[in-house]
Amino acid sequence: MPELPEVETLRRELGKALGGKKIRSAEVLWPKTVAPLSVALFEKQIINLTIGAVLRQAKILIIDFAGPLSLAFHLKMTGQLIFVPKSGKAITGGHPLPETFSLENASEAPEDEKILPNKHTRLILNFTDGSILYFNDLRKFGWARLIDDNQLADLTKNIGVEPLSKLFTEDFLIDLFKRFPKRTVKQILMDQTLIAGIGNIYADESAFLSKLLPTRKANTIKAGQIKKLRQEIIDVLKLSIKMKGTSSRNYRRSDGSFGGFVPHLYVYSRAKKPCKICGTPIEKIRHNGRGTHYCPKCQK
Repeated sequence: MPELPEVETLRRELGKALGGKKIRSAEVLWPKTVAPLSVALFEKQIINLTIGAVLRQAKILIIDFAGPLSLAFHLKMTGQLIFVPKSGKAITGGHPLPETFSLENASEAPEDEKILPNKHTRLILNFTDGSILYFNDLRKFGWARLIDDNQLADLTKNIGVEPLSKLFTEDFLIDLFKRFPKRTVKQILMDQTLIAGIGNIYADESAFLSKLLPTRKANTIKAGQIKKLRQEIIDVLKLSIKMKGTSSRNYRRSDGSFGGFVPHLYVYSRAKKPCKICGTPIEKIRHNGRGTHYCPKCQK
């Protein structure tokens, strides 16, 4: 699942492509994608809406229309957004495209070579200029909700503090560790109702950079260590955004290329490889239902 840096990268790059476009029609190919709206109502309400901006809250991507409505996407594990202009290069974000699909001049490919839409396409948005936005989802966990401002507020009301916002202070994080003394570092960092947008990758990386075991209980960690953890979270997220996100088997940038943060990873996806600091093999365990990576020497 893409985390904060990957969704933020997608937001920035799709925002450049979609701003100002007007929807001519919509085709819902999997009704549950747009639930609770019916297919008929969704397709009716979205016609003639003009995109004002592409926004993000936590891991939710929001297409903000001129007026009271927005279209919120959650890609979950295998969601994929593909924008194909009337001519030129297509862009994609989310789950990787099949290797046979070329992003170069995709809209100009012969009909018998096009693979969009395909059996995983759940929603198609057709724009008045001839461009198209596809939402594909292999496992059907992702969703697209057409909602008004009040519904958007309700959708995001339980999302925690953005770690790159002014609210993510030292005192805030210290208070979380006091409120949940029996939780582990990773449990706190990945609780989306407490802190928004941190998933497996950046929880593991932040814990390593802070020299804390991700399985360590909150009540064993001193205030100074929590302050360092906060700064490492901010730094690793900012660097990943700068590098256009982290590659994984389920994520690519919106131009189809892999994210550039992989060379900067210390522990995530590096099980059995030597620690970049001490040379000790990185270990991987199952913690809180997720694969968790750490260095048994550098982290305590």
